[in-house]
Parts: sequence; structure tokens; C-alpha cells
Amino acid sequence: MNLPRSVRIVEVGPRDGLQNEQAAVPTATKIAFIDRLSETGLQAIEATAFVSPKWVPQMADNAEVMAGITRKEGVSYPVLVPNMKGLEAALDAGATEIAVFAAASETFSNKNINCGIAESLARFRPVADAAKANGIRVRGYISCVLGCPYEGDIAPRATADVAASLFAMGCYEISLGDTIGTGTPGRAQIMVDTVANEVPRERLAGHFHDTYGQALANILACMEHGIAVFDSSVAGLGGCPYARGASGNVATEDVLYMLSGLGVETGVDLDGVIDAGRYISDAIGRRPASKVSLAKRH
Repeated sequence: MNLPRSVRIVEVGPRDGLQNEQAAVPTATKIAFIDRLSETGLQAIEATAFVSPKWVPQMADNAEVMAGITRKEGVSYPVLVPNMKGLEAALDAGATEIAVFAAASETFSNKNINCGIAESLARFRPVADAAKANGIRVRGYISCVLGCPYEGDIAPRATADVAASLFAMGCYEISLGDTIGTGTPGRAQIMVDTVANEVPRERLAGHFHDTYGQALANILACMEHGIAVFDSSVAGLGGCPYARGASGNVATEDVLYMLSGLGVETGVDLDGVIDAGRYISDAIGRRPASKVSLAKRH
């Protein structure tokens, strides 16, 4: 296999993982969770989201979280923002990197953020411009890159068009999200190759959910096609409220174990990530969804 020598992991557990938890997670717990992750060698930890607390109550303490964490040198703490109001709040909280969130499915976009794809991209352009003017890096997310709960399979061309728009507005990296986890390795490779006609491969990342047990296989398949950045969530936290039955993101522990076995460098301490995953799992009262974490408990 022709694989990258190293892979960068973007840890999304504190935001994407916790945002749909029904019970409020105490701010102090979130801060301790992020601080534990900061000590593992991770280079990017998605900390929170500056969204309306009406829609995502779990992220209502975003400013307090950003003020409370110990920011480690060499680690970025990106935050999700949906609009200018969110950007302004993120700037006030000292954010140095933001993420904007589009979809490759017209129906999903309308149900998720109450507007179509074109309108969502139009909303993000002034946000990206203002962020760059303030020296803030912008990352782009695309959801439903392989499948949609409403439209079924998504054409690779649709994903590529959205990626091209995000790249044109200045996103330094585009994260390709298999939101409902229906993707398979062959389809993932075709999608990545199609997107790579519009955006350089070194600017692309993979974001896979494990609903159908395909996440690790999809990551490996994308690595074979030149992708070297992947989002993952410690303990497999997270899901999608718009995709019935969709399980969480692929577990960071499981990704690290696979990469280690392939001789691919990450710079991340697996045992430290396992400990952080167990900490937050205990705090929210559930077992880790990571198979590696569960296997190493005995």
C-alpha cells in the first residue's frame, strides 16, 4: 500500500462529540476534558461552537470553555461558527481558528440550517473574509459527502462543487464528512478523487461515522488515495440528530491503533487518549464506543 508517512488527527470530541448530549455537561468537565486531550500530542482539538443556545444548548458555555482551557503551544483549538454573530463572539473569546459547515445535500442543508446550499455558502463568505482579516484560519466542513438521510447516495460531483466553493472563499482545509456513515471504501475513493480535481489533496481531510462499521476501512481507503488528515472523536462520541440511527464519529483510539499498526506516525499518545475518553465517558455515564478502549480495559 502507498500510504502517507504521517497523519494529522483533528479531535472533534469536545464539540461534535458532546453537542447532542441531552444532559448538560458541566463547563468544568469540558475544560478538564480538553486539557487532558491537550497533553496527548494532538495538534488540533475542536473546542466548542459559537451557535445559538436555543438550537444547541450544550454549547451555551462556549466563552467560558475558551476562557477556562489551558492552551498548549503547538495545539489549535478551532470553534464552529455559523454566521457573523458567531464569529464576533468567537473573536471576543480569543479563537484563532474557526470552522464553517456546509452540506453536499440540498435537503439536508435546508433541514439542518434552514437554507439551501447556495444560500449557506453566501452566508459564509463574509464570515470567512472577516475571519481572514482578523488573522483567523478558516476550515470548511461538508456533511453528507457520501449519503444523505433524505436523498440517499450523494453524487461525488455535488460534493466537489461545494468543496470548490469553500476552497475559493479561503478555507485552508476541507473536511469531507460521511455524516450518516453509509459510505464504503470504493465510493469514498471515487468521491475523494472527484473532489481532488477541484481542491488539492493536501487540503482535504476525512470525517467518517461508523454507523455501518466502515469508518476505519474508509479511512484506510482514503489514505491510499493521498489523504493524510482525519477527524475523529475520542470514545466515539457524537452522532447526527438529523440522521436516525447514525452512530458517533469513528473513535480516535481505534484510528490511532490502526495507524500505529501500519507504521504511520501521528505524534499522539494512545494511552493518554484512552484515559481522556474514559474520563468523559464516566462523566456522561456511558461506556466508550471505542473497541480499543474496551479491549485495553482488561
